[in-house]
Amino acid sequence: MAKFGGGVQDPSAEVLGAAAAAFGLLASTARLHIMWALSEGECDVTHLANRVGGALPAVSQHLSKLKLAGLVRARREGRRQIYYVDDPHVVTVVRVMVGQLAARAQEASARRLQGTGA
Repeated sequence: MAKFGGGVQDPSAEVLGAAAAAFGLLASTARLHIMWALSEGECDVTHLANRVGGALPAVSQHLSKLKLAGLVRARREGRRQIYYVDDPHVVTVVRVMVGQLAARAQEASARRLQGTGA
């Protein structure tokens, strides 16, 4: 890592590559929705499929990719796999990103309504 400007070190190419891969996985609306749902608590694939409106096989495939990337973990509970986000930092990133964009959309909607006199 090299130091620049204010003494902050740049991350290594390996770290940047891993971050880009993780963000790439979250670029899917379905996977981001799954991460959002799991940031609120653990659940099984059937509950996730119902919540995100996806087909069970598709949601299962998304979960496999997220699991391989280390963003999601699973534990067995009887015959079911229970999925969860084990890293509070990942939960924070997802919540901040989606929360900020939701707030911007709400503000824009309010401005449009004010502009129409509604």
